[in-house]
Amino acid sequence: MTAVVMVAAGALAACQGVARTASGPAPVVPVVAEAPMARGPFVAAANPLAVEAGMAVLRRGGTAVDAAVAIQAVLGLVEPQSSGLGGGAFMMLYDADTREVTAYDGRETAPASATPDLFVEDGRTLSVPDAILSGRSTGAPGAVAMLGMAQKAHGVLPWASLFGDAERLADEGFTVSPRLAGMIAGTRGQARSRWASAYFTKPDGTRYVAGDTLRNPDYARTVRTLAEGGAEAFYRGPIAAGIAATVAEAPRPGGLTEADIAAYVPLERGALCRPFRVYVVCVPPPPSSGLAVLQLLAMAEETPAIDQGPDSVEAWTAFAQLQRLMYADRDRYVGDPAFVGVPVQGLLDETYVAERAALAPGLTGPVEAGNPPGGVFRAGDATREVAGTSHFVVVDDQGNAVSMTTTVESIFGSGRMTGGFFLNNQLTDFSFSATDDQGRPAANAVAAGKRPRSSMSPVIVLDARGRLVGAIGSPGGPSILAYNAKALIGTLIWGMDTQAAFDLPNLVARGTGIGADTDRFSPALRDGLNANGITLRPNASENSGLHGGFWKQGPAGWGWDGGADDRREGVARTQ
Repeated sequence: MTAVVMVAAGALAACQGVARTASGPAPVVPVVAEAPMARGPFVAAANPLAVEAGMAVLRRGGTAVDAAVAIQAVLGLVEPQSSGLGGGAFMMLYDADTREVTAYDGRETAPASATPDLFVEDGRTLSVPDAILSGRSTGAPGAVAMLGMAQKAHGVLPWASLFGDAERLADEGFTVSPRLAGMIAGTRGQARSRWASAYFTKPDGTRYVAGDTLRNPDYARTVRTLAEGGAEAFYRGPIAAGIAATVAEAPRPGGLTEADIAAYVPLERGALCRPFRVYVVCVPPPPSSGLAVLQLLAMAEETPAIDQGPDSVEAWTAFAQLQRLMYADRDRYVGDPAFVGVPVQGLLDETYVAERAALAPGLTGPVEAGNPPGGVFRAGDATREVAGTSHFVVVDDQGNAVSMTTTVESIFGSGRMTGGFFLNNQLTDFSFSATDDQGRPAANAVAAGKRPRSSMSPVIVLDARGRLVGAIGSPGGPSILAYNAKALIGTLIWGMDTQAAFDLPNLVARGTGIGADTDRFSPALRDGLNANGITLRPNASENSGLHGGFWKQGPAGWGWDGGADDRREGVARTQ
């Protein structure tokens, strides 16, 4: 079903008013009544080769979804540590004609053989590294099927024409980037699996380094098969057989079969949208954790300290405390809605949000999940989410936009390869414990056919009239929620340019742990936060990779104010 903006008319009308401010700057309003409609071309992604592939499709008259197919095909080759054909994704699509937002769910699914004890062996829970490197970690891939579904509905170019750049780069070779080289040089884990070692070792026995040319003829054959046979060719025939056979290999063979892969179905869901000041922010519904970003923004509206700006100790302190509340609720309640009741409306209920926000100033120790309307008490979460993800945004010349977060889960996924691409380890996104010591079930427990909870939360931002204002997103494992919230607060509350907001230091507060880009905080901010009980420690999660932009009026007129996170290797381009 296509998404409607899920807010009441009265709430939208209220968005048109002047936003409340405290002592900080008034929020920027990128779109006003006389603004022209946002149009492309615009592409922001984590690798310049993928950006150029998307721009090439747009120059040929392709839509944002057409370009997304080409971008993902190239990213899976040149940035395999983060995403690929063997992984999954969530896509937010804005239709400029109808002003509708649609959420596409390409999250992987557990095989029919999966049980709640998937990661238990001889009565003991596997370690995270052992689980990742096992065949048990791989779910039925969803990214290709999701892109196929979206392109059939919203593409204009032939599907077969969208893989040329990926095929050429795989056949002729591409230059290994510094970031990929750093991952290849890893001394353990997936980088040293027998599959990765065979791929990343040169004939002279040394590993590829930055500047080397890396060829992948197997990947070229795979994308040729996809181009000729459509997305369906990924799920039946030699590609699917290769996936199943690779999963079945030792150590710890997995249960994913060709039948599981053939049975995979991507989902078109209604987008979850809520007003935020003069805007409407849209994210995918569960099993995405996008609603947690909406909850944090709603709590921020109840927290005047947030308005004090990026140099304010009080603003950063409030941001950290609101995150702790948000993560506690997300970890307790969010799972696959086909298997568990997720209290989406309760978590965003105005009264509940206000009550949660009121707790922020007094937080000192561990934070418990709240009791939202409609919430069913569940066990504490034992999900051990790791990170290896990418995000891109594309807008075509008709004003249609894609915001897509895509992943193979960990760095190089499970470390297993077939057809020139890495397989995901998404099933390690499930809770490793199905119940607590009282037998209460975890919302994110493993089950056959279930989609694991995801932190991926691609964002589309509209004005109160339903017109496109911006699109952003980030990788980062569970830290995605903090990264996206930081960028939205920086742009929509603090009035910063997109790149400046992306460049802000990251601060991730989940439970009692506080991870941060410590070097990016000024000494005054570090000292002030420490005095408030927010002691910054180096971020142990995957760092951010924010990409996207906002439609704004600048000296040369209206256009895309794009940004590409300097912690990655991407670019944002309008031509």
